[in-house]
Amino acid sequence: MTTPAVGEVGDPGGATATATATATTLQAGVAANLAAERALLEQHARVVAASEGSNADDEHDPEGSTIAFERQQVAALLRQVRATGEQLQASLAALADGTYGTCLSCGRAIDPERLAARPQARTCIECARRAAARR
Repeated sequence: MTTPAVGEVGDPGGATATATATATTLQAGVAANLAAERALLEQHARVVAASEGSNADDEHDPEGSTIAFERQQVAALLRQVRATGEQLQASLAALADGTYGTCLSCGRAIDPERLAARPQARTCIECARRAAARR
């Protein structure tokens, strides 16, 4: 069976075009996320390399942040980027199985404005607020 073109009978409201645009947005997000992950890994390697062979007591250096702090900061950013990558991949899978845009918590539709701002959102804003309040 062929998929009807936008505006044809069987494609009400241009659903095919919308799904294609959403997939493109999510795939671009995945690519950007992978680039950010690579950059953070390189930054982490530079921080580690800078500390090799040094016996400096950077914990008491009044000139700036410690190497340990810099390492932990990069590690935290890396965890955040990887979590976003997982969310983007899950959203692509949801798009493929037809559940994209449906809140995982309550089952209602996620507001299109929320999805436009945060395409990897898997919960509606109300459920996201409740989850944030529990943390």
